[in-house]
Amino acid sequence: MANHQKDFLFVLIKSLSKSEKRQFKIFASRLETSSHTKFMELFTILDKSENYDEKLILKSGVIKKVQLSNLKSYLYKQILVSIRLNIPSQNIRYQLREQIDFASILYNKGLYKQSLKILDKTKIQALENDEKYMAFEIVEFEKLIESQYITRSIQGRADELVIQAKELNYRNTISSKLSNLSLQLYGIMLKTGYVKDDTEYQQIDDYFTKHIAHLEESKFGFREKYWFYNANLWRSFLVQDFLSSYKYAYKWVALFYDNPKMIHLNPVFFLKGNHYLLESLFMLKYKSNFKKYLLQLEQTIQDPRFPVNDNIASLSFLYLYNNKLNYHILEGSFKESEYLIPEVLHKIKIHSEHLDEHHEMLFYYKIACIYFGTEKYAESIYYLEKIINNKNLSMREDLMCFARLLYLIVHYEMGKDFNLESQLKNTYKFLLKMNDLQEVQKEIIRFLKNLNTLYPADIKKEFIKMRARFIELENNTYEKRAFLYLDIISWLESKIENKKIAEIIQEKAQLNNR
Repeated sequence: MANHQKDFLFVLIKSLSKSEKRQFKIFASRLETSSHTKFMELFTILDKSENYDEKLILKSGVIKKVQLSNLKSYLYKQILVSIRLNIPSQNIRYQLREQIDFASILYNKGLYKQSLKILDKTKIQALENDEKYMAFEIVEFEKLIESQYITRSIQGRADELVIQAKELNYRNTISSKLSNLSLQLYGIMLKTGYVKDDTEYQQIDDYFTKHIAHLEESKFGFREKYWFYNANLWRSFLVQDFLSSYKYAYKWVALFYDNPKMIHLNPVFFLKGNHYLLESLFMLKYKSNFKKYLLQLEQTIQDPRFPVNDNIASLSFLYLYNNKLNYHILEGSFKESEYLIPEVLHKIKIHSEHLDEHHEMLFYYKIACIYFGTEKYAESIYYLEKIINNKNLSMREDLMCFARLLYLIVHYEMGKDFNLESQLKNTYKFLLKMNDLQEVQKEIIRFLKNLNTLYPADIKKEFIKMRARFIELENNTYEKRAFLYLDIISWLESKIENKKIAEIIQEKAQLNNR
């Protein structure tokens, strides 16, 4: 998993591909007369090391302790310069930035007309690719040149630049306001979680409405639409209106497919939109649409034209495989999904430096659910313990909570009654510390605690009684999300009807074939 405590230089070197290392060595040889300079020696030591070890570096005798800090900074900078010089030419943002830099060079040499010519061409290209922030920067640069020097390049030039600046400033302001709103809503989600009652719902709704008042969607360009859909999506998630989240996630994804070049210019936004679309469909249990958009995403990622770098590769893995597992959980095809588990575990290792801890644990939870569905309880417990024993998931208590509840159910299925009582106590203590304890979680604890006191003949009656209670809770807007983490109703039905839980979920999926 990603370890943010590692030395930054060491992590950067380890992230380099073979071609990037080769390019850096060529680049470094041009800087110095010999490739065996101190900073190249440091590069070689770190490149060959499995872990960052300052003692090992100093032991080499090449570098003194007083030199190490400055040398590391110098090496870090030169690696970035080398990568910058070898960025693929198809990256439009780097092309635009390079042209602006060229215009600055010409401006500083007093070649104003040449500078303006480059800026004008670059501005057109920026607008064509919806890079309005950069276009605004270019217009401001053009205004600077025109205001300081009598270029007489175009009659009425001043009026034209003022109009352009006003229009770009307006659009950038709208994008900034909407992106701020989106980030603020996401911050609320992290701090307080989903709304828990009508009062909180109204507070979020009022907050959102206040911030989007007077905005005209019909006048939005690509980027303004993107942030508008993004903000609406987070509002929908917060109030647990999953139909609305599906609506805006769909608009988000359709916006990219309607503007194909934006997929290649903004692949991260494209991937995130698809993930939220699939997450919304999962919450709504729309299996057929889920499969359709999952396949569409996979085909787009596999397209040779789709951008490739370390970050995109990691996000593609995260969103694609997370939703592949979700699809099998949704339709109850647990046995058929087992082939994915070795692939997921292998790819977790490959992308370990780019995956945060929560997402790694989320994979383990889904794997545990799959093994539970195939009645491989020992394997399920193994992955649940990876989550339960993790001490760093304080920000995602919901995942820890449902991992513990599933852990209790698995122990019950295995007939480990001697462990169940102590696990119940530990889980109950944990739940009491949670800020976001739902009625569903309380009921599960009560239910499992009561099972130990029932006579065998009364257990089925208790299952039927609790099924009715959980169905009632599932119909509550503020409780239904819990059943997506842990399908307690299907488990109860499997016990009542004496069937495998996979059969129950499959039957439901066929009836709800949307």
